[in-house]
Amino acid sequence: MSNEMIVQPSTPMIPYADMEKMATVIAQSGLFGVKNPTQALALMLLSQAEGLHPATAARDYHVIQGRPTLKADTMLARFQAAGGSVEWHDYTDKIVRATFSHPRGGKVTVAWTLETAKEAELAGKDMWKKFPRAMLRARVISEGIRTVFPGVLAGMYTPEEVKDMVEVKGEAETSGPNPIEPPPPVASQDFDAEIEAIKNKVELRKWLQETKRDYGWKKDDPVCVSVTAACAERAAAIDAEAKQHGSADRR
Repeated sequence: MSNEMIVQPSTPMIPYADMEKMATVIAQSGLFGVKNPTQALALMLLSQAEGLHPATAARDYHVIQGRPTLKADTMLARFQAAGGSVEWHDYTDKIVRATFSHPRGGKVTVAWTLETAKEAELAGKDMWKKFPRAMLRARVISEGIRTVFPGVLAGMYTPEEVKDMVEVKGEAETSGPNPIEPPPPVASQDFDAEIEAIKNKVELRKWLQETKRDYGWKKDDPVCVSVTAACAERAAAIDAEAKQHGSADRR
């Protein structure tokens, strides 16, 4: 089975300054799970490194709990573009089964059932209750491609997988033969770049509220306390910058 990284055909390089402008637009749109220009820019740089236009980051990737993920449809499209094929055998709310094959990676048949999801303690989650077939499909696509031709994925998981990983709250789960590790613990300094990139206090307040919710922090959580303090410092800096600009304008 091949583990080589798949790089897409090269496209013209986009200047960094232009990507910064595009990142701001993507973040302000509120789409794709991107919460600020820094996250959008990171995904755009990743896309450009793969030989794709940076704007495709908004189409192909989704940020879940601060982690970039690759959409299941994008995984499948890249797999097929790289010479892979898939044959669907079952596609219901109770079972999704398909055979994935690639000239350099062989062939494997992967099945995910509602019973499998129950055993993994996934089926009780809201998305599994509402859209069981879509959730089963995402798991089959990810496991099948990762087994036959993992270079297409570049180590990425689907948004559905990452959401489940987070909700398991630190307990590793298994997708076929490949263990999925829980997200690593975070430290307050991990958020320094995101906080510094925020330019006004309204966005800063919104970012802090959403980050607390996403990570499930309590008020006395050490990381929460540190991040809140960092946001307070950033808010003071924003006020100071505004005052300085105001003074300059009156001269």
